[in-house]
Amino acid sequence: MVYLNYTNLDNETQERLVSVSKKDVEHEFGNDLNRYAKEHHIKYDTLLEEEALRNLYSYDYVFNI
Repeated sequence: MVYLNYTNLDNETQERLVSVSKKDVEHEFGNDLNRYAKEHHIKYDTLLEEEALRNLYSYDYVFNI
């Protein structure tokens, strides 16, 4: 679960969430993503960014008001 303060949803917080998501995706699927990127001639960083954003939807969020 990700705990967020409802009044603090600025760019810095959003970038932190994407960064955490990137680490999760890279840890879990890094080798597969790298192989896929090479096979399909896609930049690994671009693919990782897209998967990290997609991964954010799988998190459970708790907002403190």
